[in-house]
Amino acid sequence: MAKARTLVGLDVHAIKVVAAVLDAETGELQWFGVSGDVSEAAALCAGLPRPVRAAYEAGPTGYGLARELQRRGVECVVAAPSKIPRGSGDRVKTDRRDAEHLVRLLLAGKLHAVRVPGAEEEALRDLVRARDAVRMDLMRCRHRLSKLLLRHGHRFDDGPAWTERHRAWVATIQLPYPAAQDTMVDAAGAIDALVHRRDQLERGIVAMLPDSPWALQAGRLRCLRGIDTLTAAGLCAEIGDFERFARPGQLMSYLGLVPCESTTGQQRRLGSITKTGSGHARRLLVEAAWHYRKAPRVGKALLGRHDGQPAEAVAVAWSAQRRLHRTWTRLEARAKRRTIIAVAAARELTGFCWAITRIE
Repeated sequence: MAKARTLVGLDVHAIKVVAAVLDAETGELQWFGVSGDVSEAAALCAGLPRPVRAAYEAGPTGYGLARELQRRGVECVVAAPSKIPRGSGDRVKTDRRDAEHLVRLLLAGKLHAVRVPGAEEEALRDLVRARDAVRMDLMRCRHRLSKLLLRHGHRFDDGPAWTERHRAWVATIQLPYPAAQDTMVDAAGAIDALVHRRDQLERGIVAMLPDSPWALQAGRLRCLRGIDTLTAAGLCAEIGDFERFARPGQLMSYLGLVPCESTTGQQRRLGSITKTGSGHARRLLVEAAWHYRKAPRVGKALLGRHDGQPAEAVAVAWSAQRRLHRTWTRLEARAKRRTIIAVAAARELTGFCWAITRIE
């Protein structure tokens, strides 16, 4: 990597960008203001004395500016906001100060870069997150309706909730007050609309995955128990290229599945997991880890997912079943809470995901 002649710190907003430009040779610092248009900000950086290195914080404006700078031959660091050092006594925050802070940290090499996904990868991630947002909305709406019915003394005791039978039972209920009845009808209609939206998004994910760059990775992941098409697509969208992690421990740390640590002198204390990185990917892995409570077996559905996959991937998946079931058995014998066991199993499952996606 060539030493940069010009360093640029960009404080990026939707309607404007403030740039702090530092000449690495003379130490001269200048400020410029441009509109929030990606092309205008990239043109400013590209027109400075080369080589140029720019940096800005990851945020709601996305990665379009980073991709445009790369296209124009400008090296760009998209910094992780949570790892930007800030003085505890600093009580003044302006766009110019933020841009200057970034450029000086860039000069000192103190910025932690996040990976910039490609446009297609970002589109898949948006689709997966849209489905997850609808799923959460559906869960909340169902809770509101069920609690409304419970307050009026209606309980469903004929099987699991939110099946066709349960939905038919809800349709027969007449609440005593018109306002309550209107509330129930509105909630039931919202649930139907959200179910339709969720199913439509899931069909879109399933349809695009076979022709996407993640078809091979998703196929490998689907060999694992508890990971089917939607979970595999979610992991691929959130993690991207598994091969960028040299060891499985790095992927575990990236997903926030490793414990916090406080070590001083002779004392070493481990706490709860760090919960850094993608919460969506972490939730998918924890949900999949619950499947390993049961004894190892290969059912009809899992056998179908193994079809066409290499024997090495099937062997890794079987090893995962045996090891993670032992983890459940061992920790349950020690009277650990099942939620804690699920997180521990998810951490080990992450290592198997890393291994199975790296099979040639």
